[in-house]
Amino acid sequence: MKRVTAIGGIFFKCKDPEQVNEWYKTHLGLPTSPYGAKFDWKDAESGKEGYTLWSPFKESTQYFEPSAKEFMINYHVENIEALVEELKKEGVTVLDEVATYEYGKFVHILDPEGNKIELFEPAGK
Repeated sequence: MKRVTAIGGIFFKCKDPEQVNEWYKTHLGLPTSPYGAKFDWKDAESGKEGYTLWSPFKESTQYFEPSAKEFMINYHVENIEALVEELKKEGVTVLDEVATYEYGKFVHILDPEGNKIELFEPAGK
């Protein structure tokens, strides 16, 4: 079973997401929006198109909980339901049920150091 297929996003806490977005846009040329920046790519092996999000969050966000870390990484996966069942068998902490939206499916897990990880299966993949 294939597990992680790509890095889907890098999310981090900061005091002022708008200022951080503007700084990265001005000084490093990131194509930012209020949600951060989206980097489109094509997988060299399969030819599938995808994207990676870079997104600053307010330092007060609770979205990364129960992790106390200042970051969260999102990974693209395939067949998220089967993967979650396998992870449960392996003793991995699964924090929630798979949530389905028009753009894809999400679930959250913890690594052995308590870092919250977001798994994402894009719609139509």
